[in-house]
Amino acid sequence: MRLTRYFLPVLRENPAEAQIVSHRLMLRAGMIRQQAAGIYSWLPLGFRVLRRIEAIVHDEQQRAGHIPLLMPTLQPADLWRESGRYDDYGQEMLRIKDRHGRDMLYGPTNEEMITDIFRAHVESYKSLPLTLYHIQWKFRDEVRPRFGVMRGREFLMKDGYNFDVDYDSAMHAYNRHMVSYLRTYERMGLHAIPMRADSGPIGGDDTHEFLVLADTGESEVFYDKAILDLKMGGRNVDYTDRAACAAIVHEWTTPYARTDETHDVSLYHALPQDRQATSRAIEVGQIFYFGTKYSEPMGAMVVNEHGERVPVHMGSHGIGVSRLLGAIIEASHDDKGIVWPEGVTPFPVGIVNLRQGDTATDAACDMLYAALTARGLEPLYDDRDERAGAKFASMDLIGLPWRITVGPRGLANGKVELTSRRSGESEEMSPEAAVDRVAQIYAGV
Repeated sequence: MRLTRYFLPVLRENPAEAQIVSHRLMLRAGMIRQQAAGIYSWLPLGFRVLRRIEAIVHDEQQRAGHIPLLMPTLQPADLWRESGRYDDYGQEMLRIKDRHGRDMLYGPTNEEMITDIFRAHVESYKSLPLTLYHIQWKFRDEVRPRFGVMRGREFLMKDGYNFDVDYDSAMHAYNRHMVSYLRTYERMGLHAIPMRADSGPIGGDDTHEFLVLADTGESEVFYDKAILDLKMGGRNVDYTDRAACAAIVHEWTTPYARTDETHDVSLYHALPQDRQATSRAIEVGQIFYFGTKYSEPMGAMVVNEHGERVPVHMGSHGIGVSRLLGAIIEASHDDKGIVWPEGVTPFPVGIVNLRQGDTATDAACDMLYAALTARGLEPLYDDRDERAGAKFASMDLIGLPWRITVGPRGLANGKVELTSRRSGESEEMSPEAAVDRVAQIYAGV
């Protein structure tokens, strides 16, 4: 993409309404625009990152054997009355009437609707296990929306739902989701810690939140520092192997890690003092097992292997897709702007032409642009007639992980400059070598 043909409305000054780093940088980098309190338009740069995060979530969900579908944003209130949650959910739920006077709601979550779909089509345990998920816009009418996309009213969420014939099968689904989430967050450059949490209005006894440590987080958390050394890495996971999934969950949940709602002082103080840690943290996902909370009142039954009709065991599993942008920025930025991890960057590399209009530099930039594009690595080419300082400032603000700088002096020696946004280190090399290096970096992403 050539910057002269792109829509990137960057701001030079910090917006007065932005209280935290991620909100400030998303506004300054032209990623979002507020349309109402807690409701944002996603501008092209922000939308590209949103889609990259979505793609990772889809990839890891389907790797774990989960099946995508799409449910509507508006739901009939009668489904929620069946489950008993319509009056319990509170003022966060946006309740509306259609033109015929029927009670509707803008879905904050989809347990009731997915249960209705299941009960209409599944009758036998032979169709289980089954996990369905979608990525869809949700609405929760926060009393005080703030912090940009971190606590908005409209947000994009992946929510998945498992259906199993018994407790043991449902807990395997729980473990499978935890493992898939750990892989998902690592691919985004995040260290998300699963912490024992409170189930809130979703319900159930077993639940973990995934939290990213950050000074601006809204939750206070307590944890064993040993958990910071854990990594999924490149391990190959067989999601059909119950013991293997349970072992990974045991590995990640044995070190103490809890939110303030479930904090156990005695267990925490039993840790060696040098391993006790507390911090603020950002929630980026949560998994629940709630058994037959929805299947019993809504009649979601299957015939088991003994010929008995039994309610299915269920769980729900959410990832805050739009919230993740804010969390990644909170965890990865400096005083110049955003520092995107390679897995979610809107463009893999930026090209900066230091002398726009010069025959040699223009030709070299065009060659780099074509060569990178041919490798499937669409660059952002700053071809504006601007001074070098302004171009570097823009690239630092939007945070692309790599930059190739092309100037007359370097070209005279057959060289361009490849710079890492994270480390700031630069290396001179031929244009062809720069393309090869960038392709090699992204081959492992």
